[in-house]
Amino acid sequence: MQSNFKHTLLKVFSMFSVVRGYNIGLIILAQYLTSIFILAPNTPVFDVLLDPFLLAVVLATIGAVASGYIINNFYDQEKDIINRPQKFILDRMVSQQTKFKLYVILNFLVLLAASAISFRAVLFFISYIFGIWYYSHKIKKMPLIGNLSSALLSISPFFAIFLYFKNYNALIYIFGFYLFLILAMRELIKDLENIKGDLALDYQTVPVVYGESLTKWLFTLMILTNTAVSLFLVLNFDLGLMDYFFIYSILTLIICLFLTWLTTSHKYYNLVHNMLKLLIFLGVLSIILLDPALIINKIF
Repeated sequence: MQSNFKHTLLKVFSMFSVVRGYNIGLIILAQYLTSIFILAPNTPVFDVLLDPFLLAVVLATIGAVASGYIINNFYDQEKDIINRPQKFILDRMVSQQTKFKLYVILNFLVLLAASAISFRAVLFFISYIFGIWYYSHKIKKMPLIGNLSSALLSISPFFAIFLYFKNYNALIYIFGFYLFLILAMRELIKDLENIKGDLALDYQTVPVVYGESLTKWLFTLMILTNTAVSLFLVLNFDLGLMDYFFIYSILTLIICLFLTWLTTSHKYYNLVHNMLKLLIFLGVLSIILLDPALIINKIF
């Protein structure tokens, strides 16, 4: 009995690993915080949280993202054996057949949820599902184009709520571009981390095709661009306490740049990767800093 429970628990953890549960939780947080603080600042917070149509957008988003991670897991299996052996062992606790069935079910549920929102939402999520599949099947192995496509697909769900609110706030677009750059940087660092497996399997990534030095120069260019975007946001928008996040972001990226040029060690690349992941998380959370008093006023 205990053995069966342990096996089931391992399968749950395995599926959580495959669909990147942490990332999905972050997307949910990003969508609701954006809705509360930027897209519907005059609506009571509980009205936003309990809005069934917004919930449908969120559910469709996490379903599409989860199915994307599943199909990506199919194509990454050989590489994960080399680069992430522990993750591979955990992920294979669930059979490929089960993953594929879940992939089909999730996509059906995504379209069902999207149909409750609008026809445009259905078209958006059909395009997104196809985009993820095409990226995993074809684009992923293209140097730089694959990196930028991955970052674009990662940031796209952040904009799904526009379909519902129809509030095209300029701040969202510029902040979205900021996050896009961070995600693109993370993709480059992941390529540097995984260069051993990519070389073994002939994956045409930026470090494999153009070398580590050019990859680091691209990383540097992205950091300089991101710094310019951060300063533009601070100087041209009333961000409240969010200004402090962008100052922290610039300092963090300078440290990341220093660590990246310092060594070719997998350990340091992994450290930079984790620092960028933390920056994405804090970036989403920092939306609250636009107006911390707003959440109190809207509740009470």
